[in-house]
Amino acid sequence: MERTSMQAINVVLIEDDPMVRDIHRQFVERVAPFRVVAEASNGIEGLEMVRRHKPHLAILDIFMPKQDGLQTLQQLRAEGAGTDVIAITAANDPPTIRRVLQLGALDYIMKPFKYDRVKSALEHYLTLHRAIDAGGELTQLELDRMLKRHNHMAVPGEVGDSTKGSDTQGELPKGLQGMTLKAIRAFLLGQVKACSAEEVSEGVGLARVTARRYLEYMEKSGELALDVQYGGVGRPVNRYRMKQE
Repeated sequence: MERTSMQAINVVLIEDDPMVRDIHRQFVERVAPFRVVAEASNGIEGLEMVRRHKPHLAILDIFMPKQDGLQTLQQLRAEGAGTDVIAITAANDPPTIRRVLQLGALDYIMKPFKYDRVKSALEHYLTLHRAIDAGGELTQLELDRMLKRHNHMAVPGEVGDSTKGSDTQGELPKGLQGMTLKAIRAFLLGQVKACSAEEVSEGVGLARVTARRYLEYMEKSGELALDVQYGGVGRPVNRYRMKQE
């Protein structure tokens, strides 16, 4: 299933504490285009919700009554469910963490958690899967770029968006964020032809002026090649493509 900026990414919450589930829902639905389609209070209910809704993603706790998260994840994998999993749990012992990751969880967030950490996990998930689902073969360089995480994690504090970011190339100019840069990079990697700022803004879900700022930065830093397209009428259009290294 192709996940574009306009298509919702469906999420099932599997968490026994109703207050924590409510926080999950609020956090998840603050990050477009994620939406919660079902909730469950234990692993047995969670498996049923996954079978029924076939979500893209499940947010999974480990310590739960009736059936814990580890058993639930094992059963999901045994059934061949295509649902991705992010664990959010108080379990901090190495054997549990190792087993959850071995079973394919894409991220592991320990309680207590902050909005910025959940937001980072969701944005990384979106970036990775948008690029993979774009189709076509990937080079090692392209895959490495997608798998690299945002280096500058938000410092725990008040819930809210961070205005700072960094990238593997160093500190970004003021106003630019590392995760947005990664989303644009992933979008461009999935395109066959060079793209205009308008096309990038629509594909990633940004304002056109914002997309143009990132594209100009990436072009000046040597990551993008600029193709100027001249038409019969009006101003020429700048189109950008990833450089082949």
